Amino acid sequence: MTSRRWIAAAAALLAAPVLAGCAAGFDATTNKPYAPVEGAALIENGRYGSRGVQIPQAFILGPDSGAQLAWRGSAPIYLSIINTAGAPDTLQQVSAGSLGTVKVTAPIQLPSQQLVNTGKPTPQIMLEGLSKALRGGESVKLDLTFANAGVVSLDVPVVTRSREFKEYPPAPGATAAPTPTPSATPSDEHATESGH
Repeated sequence: MTSRRWIAAAAALLAAPVLAGCAAGFDATTNKPYAPVEGAALIENGRYGSRGVQIPQAFILGPDSGAQLAWRGSAPIYLSIINTAGAPDTLQQVSAGSLGTVKVTAPIQLPSQQLVNTGKPTPQIMLEGLSKALRGGESVKLDLTFANAGVVSLDVPVVTRSREFKEYPPAPGATAAPTPTPSATPSDEHATESGH
C-alpha cells in the first residue's frame, strides 16, 4: 500500500468518530441530565435538583423477582438526599397519594452539603397499607415535604430485590417467588424403560 493510501485510510478512521458525533445534533441524550442508576433522580425542568435539594437516587424496594408485595403490605423507601442550600433542612413528611400511607420514623435532618441515606442502617421511611399488590417495575409519585425547600415531587420506581438490590432485607409481608417443581424429562423416562 502506498503512503498516500495509508494517509487516506488513517484520515478516514480518525474522522469517523467526529462525523458520528455530529449526527447526534443538539437534541442528543448526552446533552440532557439522566440518572445512571435504576432508581430515580430528582430532575425538574431539565435541571438536576430542585430548590436546594438533590436526590441522586430514590427507589421503593419491591419483592424478589417473580414475587409480589401483597395488598395491605408495606415496602421501604430508600432516598439519597443532598441539601445544597446554605442552611440545614429537614425532611418532615412523605406522601404516596392513594397507594398507601408513608410513615417517617422521625424527621430526617439534612445538614448542608452532606449526603444523607434514609435507608441506612435501617429504613426510616416505610410505605404501609398498600392499596394494591406491587410486583416491581411500577412507578410511584412521592411528594416530599421539607421544612425549608417545601414540597418536592418525583416519580420513584419499585425495584425488585435482585442484582445490586439483593443485599437489602426483604420487605415485610412479601410473598415468596414460586419455585419450579422438577419433573421427569422424556429422556429420563426412556432411560428407565430401557433399563428393564
